[in-house]
Amino acid sequence: MPSSRSFVNDTDIALAARLAREAGELLLDLRAEQVPSGDARQLGAAGDRRSHEYLVRTLAEQRPGDVVMSEEGADDARRRAADRVWIVDPLDGTNEYGEGRSDWAVHVGLWQRTDTAGSDQPADGGDLVAGAVALPGRSVTLSGDPALRSVTAHPDGLDIGDAADRADPPSTQRPWRIAVSRSRAPAVARQVAEVLPVELVPLGSAGYKIVSVVLGEVDAYLHAGGQYEWDSAAPVAIARAAGLHASRIDGSPLRYNAADPYLPDLLVARPEVASAVLDACCTPGSRPVSAVPRST
Repeated sequence: MPSSRSFVNDTDIALAARLAREAGELLLDLRAEQVPSGDARQLGAAGDRRSHEYLVRTLAEQRPGDVVMSEEGADDARRRAADRVWIVDPLDGTNEYGEGRSDWAVHVGLWQRTDTAGSDQPADGGDLVAGAVALPGRSVTLSGDPALRSVTAHPDGLDIGDAADRADPPSTQRPWRIAVSRSRAPAVARQVAEVLPVELVPLGSAGYKIVSVVLGEVDAYLHAGGQYEWDSAAPVAIARAAGLHASRIDGSPLRYNAADPYLPDLLVARPEVASAVLDACCTPGSRPVSAVPRST
């Protein structure tokens, strides 16, 4: 079995960043072509399909021995035995994209099996080793290597550094800003707002919200409405690379390339905020994690 980093290199990370960026450019072009039709739902479906086809085709060409898990594709049974699985969301934030908003994203993440099966490694001896998230509406793509704690913003190649060094740290002089779904803010977020001095900030896609934490625009992202691995894999890889906290809302680890790709909840936060938010999630009156319904 290969060591945990034997197949991960700058080329993988560069490929992830290129694919996310180019898929985003395809989506921008498609939206510019179809805006006169005014059919947001049709536009979103067309965008999902075009981006998915591009990502799957290019990964098959560039990494023919790897497996792809995509929101828009059938689940490939080979992924559970594979050493490397690309977890992609061709269009994270279909509604936002169709509505002409900027808070949507393209995700390209890489999960790799390690030689430590049976240890405390998540997901049967494997974990996220690279990720890229494109925010085409903002003309920026972030890529990250969790092992090296390195995040790069493209196109300028700027290393944005560790979370502790970015933006102003949370202060007792202002509320903590917590990003939540703009369509269905979870009840647990409202509960946290009753316990802590926080401001709930509705934003679009999951990737956009996590990148907002990475960039220091908000202090945390809290979600408990149910997601799937492709919704968070690439952005969580970047969050970890940036030194942020990322876990389930009960503090347990996020697991990827699992038999069931459903993830009920997650918290991504600046380290100095995470403990307080996790504690607030578990105060009396909060819903048990197991009771969170599966959303579609």
